[in-house]
Amino acid sequence: MTDWEAVIGIETHVELSTNSKMFCSCPTEFGDEPNTAVCPVCLALPGALPVPNEKAIEGIVKIGLALDCEINERSLFYRKNYFYPDLPKNYQISQYTYPVCEHGSLDVDVDGEPTVVGITRVHMEEDTGKSSHIGDGGGRIQDADHTLLDFNRAGVPLVEIVTEPDITSPEQARAYAAELQRIVLALGVSDARLEAGSMRFDANISVRPVGTTELGTRTETKNVNSLRSLQRALAFEIDRQIRVLEEGGRIVQETRHWNEDTGVTTSMRTKEESEDYRYFQDPDLLPLEVTKEWQDEIRATIPELPAKRRRGFLDAGVDVETAGVLADDDDLSRLFRDAVAGGATGRTVGIWLTGEVIAYLRRQEITIADTSLTSGHLVELGSMVDGGDLSSSAAKEVLLAVLEGEGTPGEIADARDLLQVSDTGAIEEAVDAVLAANADAVDKIKSGDMKPFGFLVGQVMRHMGGKADPKVVRSVLEQRTGS
Repeated sequence: MTDWEAVIGIETHVELSTNSKMFCSCPTEFGDEPNTAVCPVCLALPGALPVPNEKAIEGIVKIGLALDCEINERSLFYRKNYFYPDLPKNYQISQYTYPVCEHGSLDVDVDGEPTVVGITRVHMEEDTGKSSHIGDGGGRIQDADHTLLDFNRAGVPLVEIVTEPDITSPEQARAYAAELQRIVLALGVSDARLEAGSMRFDANISVRPVGTTELGTRTETKNVNSLRSLQRALAFEIDRQIRVLEEGGRIVQETRHWNEDTGVTTSMRTKEESEDYRYFQDPDLLPLEVTKEWQDEIRATIPELPAKRRRGFLDAGVDVETAGVLADDDDLSRLFRDAVAGGATGRTVGIWLTGEVIAYLRRQEITIADTSLTSGHLVELGSMVDGGDLSSSAAKEVLLAVLEGEGTPGEIADARDLLQVSDTGAIEEAVDAVLAANADAVDKIKSGDMKPFGFLVGQVMRHMGGKADPKVVRSVLEQRTGS
């Protein structure tokens, strides 16, 4: 049987968070009444001329720089010609030969295996309107009685990010998409909400026998709007193509639709090639110039990106999973860094923030800003644990009380009588009393059987009401029993 490998390229569309549309001054707020955020330009009325949005250009340059792209000082807008009801002009203003950004890359990691995904181009275009298919078909066009059109979204600034066919598995594809979403969010150029369609994926998939270099016939699965769906759609389509080929059939180059409910892709239409769109330079728009000086100004506004942030957390002693959670939350990142800078142990603080703190925030449906927790509290709490004044379990109780606003860690531990006893003399008295009452256990330990040791530790802790420092208890017991 032939062994197959997948070849995957992803086109990601990102709606930019600008106050106005790409080529007119209409607002871009989500949720307006249908067809109220429109004007002659985005409705393509005769004589209306487009004017590029400067903030949108800054947004795409930020994305390009974050993806290590070359920024072209001169790029062109083209008309991409096709007919669809939600496209008012019957063409889309896009880019073709000379995009704003090209030749970049993005590093992704799947289960410790790094992969570099090449970025072919990042270009600027405008979004289409929205079609709502009405009927009993659950929004599917083929089962609709009629379709309603809303042009509010038509003309919203849209960035398209196109990869090289460097992705070889659904898992890699998901990791790439997730990392790209993190970058877009970190840059602040889009809310990147998959469920709202402000970030969505088109996946190009083909398969070929392992060891060959010739690309197979590809299909494109359109408008996938979640990371889980992207992975599932790719897995299904790869299996479908392999099954077709092994049964002696052939793959048809086409556009396919992913059905989330059934978990399958279905044929939509024959896949178009670039010549089908009859690209030509838009005569209403001058060449776009992004000078080196402007690029430098934009580069200076780019914040620390997620990959670099994660590396910093790893260097501070947390594990990979904790670093990822911290890097995805600005408030947690700030608390962590400030606490470590104040002397707290990175590993301990990371566990608290990604464990008890996040769980509390989710239960209460609030943010860090709604609590009383500060980095100073974390430093104090860590110092109490490290100094033996507070057990790990008691520290969690104190942390939750701090989140509730009950006071500082020291005040809470004192009020709740949670402070540990580290006084060696008091612990020695308790150990001697326990050993005297459990002579059989002592004899077993002295003969080399260490099983009763844990029992004796528990008895001492019980004797002292659970307040003894376990480390000191174990040390004294080892001295007394010669173990």
